[in-house]
Amino acid sequence: MKLTKIILLPVIVLMVSCNNEIKTTISITNELAIPRTFETVELTKSDLKLTDTDNLEDYGLVDSQQKPQIVQYVDTNDDGKADVLLFQPKMSPNSQSDFTLVKNKKQTSNKTVCYSRFVPERTDDYAWENDKVAFRVYGPTAQKMVEENIEGGTLSSGVDCWLKRVDYPIINKWYKKYTEKTGTYHEDTGEGLDNYHVGTSRGCGGISVKVDTSYYNSKNFINYKTITTGPIRTQFTLEYADWDVNGNPVKERRIITLDKGNNLSKFEISLQGTGNVSIGLTLHKNDGTITKNKENGWISYWEHLDDSELGTAVVIPDPQDILDFDTYISKTDDVKNQYVEVNVTDNKILYYAGFGWKKSKQINTNEEWTSYLNSFSKRIQSPLKIIIN
Repeated sequence: MKLTKIILLPVIVLMVSCNNEIKTTISITNELAIPRTFETVELTKSDLKLTDTDNLEDYGLVDSQQKPQIVQYVDTNDDGKADVLLFQPKMSPNSQSDFTLVKNKKQTSNKTVCYSRFVPERTDDYAWENDKVAFRVYGPTAQKMVEENIEGGTLSSGVDCWLKRVDYPIINKWYKKYTEKTGTYHEDTGEGLDNYHVGTSRGCGGISVKVDTSYYNSKNFINYKTITTGPIRTQFTLEYADWDVNGNPVKERRIITLDKGNNLSKFEISLQGTGNVSIGLTLHKNDGTITKNKENGWISYWEHLDDSELGTAVVIPDPQDILDFDTYISKTDDVKNQYVEVNVTDNKILYYAGFGWKKSKQINTNEEWTSYLNSFSKRIQSPLKIIIN
């Protein structure tokens, strides 16, 4: 989520400790009257006033009670060295907490909760998950199979939902059942299942470009890169071949991020060739409940799915970016979508998309799903304030 960062550069009246180290304090303020737990703070080496020769992984964070915080190190520029430190502070309503940068302090856990990878053994999916939800998208081999009439392919840039109901990783386990033919992830044996049909629809957060009354879509991704996995975040990039919008080429590249404790993935999409984009949710048989909330910047769809219920949603960080809503219905299930149309600013769009599944016992009703989305929207519109001393 977006964070407000203020870097205070102290006048060098040296307040030096006995070991000649200057203490760096990170002060975080929650200005909302709600608790905030699973919001990720990003601190760069520059923010922390570390030099190029400093190894970020030598450092950790402790709270005011000297309790070590779970952190994750990320190499964002692919130079083999971590340059960003992540952590998730637990913030009470209307509160302020201080954290201190310390050297040689071990984090309390390095367990991978947020995970993603390319899956060549199942054609060429790319799948990602955290402790709440899981998703996948489809690659070039799956597209080629469809184009060559080979059974088992998928031609879609829509986003598939994997409905998990356990807090541990399931991607590798479910794909192993598929490859070893010991079971299928289309049946729930206690961990969840994939019964969410995408087809050529937008699934949960796929994009289209509308011209007149027609929607144009990209095809499958052509390249990927895993940036990070760990206890707090998984992040990766997807590249798409140029795609046609009524005779005009559109270039697309996605950065997708999923943090621990969140039901929604963050989509940062770079686009060239269009000034507006429509983000969609598949309506399947169109027998569920559509909700559009312009004030808080989100759309949702709550539906019965087999023996349970499911809510999907798209959240726009700045509601002023919303141009229109469109419920697009046709005789074909796969092209029934609820869209929210947004401006493309500086060749980029930013949004969140995800789901809540009743059987996971996270979200039980449409009213609870609506409440979650309103709270999520409020938090991204009022980011945590960070001051580094």
